[in-house]
Amino acid sequence: MKKTFFILYVADQSLSTEFYTRALGQDPALNVPGMTEFSLSDHSSLGLMPVSGIKQLLGDPLPDPIDGIGIPRAELYLHVDNPTEAHQRALSAGAKELSPLLNRDWGDSVAYSLDLDGHVLAFAEPI
Repeated sequence: MKKTFFILYVADQSLSTEFYTRALGQDPALNVPGMTEFSLSDHSSLGLMPVSGIKQLLGDPLPDPIDGIGIPRAELYLHVDNPTEAHQRALSAGAKELSPLLNRDWGDSVAYSLDLDGHVLAFAEPI
C-alpha cells in the first residue's frame, strides 16, 4: 500500500478544517473546496469531505450520510508524543470531552473526545 486516506464526512468543511488545524497542531496539506487533507504520517492522511455531496457521489444504494451527523460513527485513534497536550488542543478547539487521559487495559493511556460532527477522537500513547 502506498498511502492510506481516512476520510470523515463533515457538516461544515471550513469549521472542521479550523477544528482539526487546531486539534492536530498543523496546517492542512491540501485545502480545496470538497476536500481538506492533514498528514498523519508518511503513509496516511486524514481527509475531511462535506457530507452534503456524498450521497450524490456514491449513489442511491447508500443511505444519506447527512442523517448521521452527530451520531458517533468513526473513531480516529492517534498515537502521539503527548496525549494530554493533544487532548487539550482538541478541547480548546471545541471538542467535547468523553474521558480524560487514563490507563486502559489494552496497554495504552488514552484520552477521548468528540469532534464537531460527533466523530470520536482518541489521543494515546503506550503505557
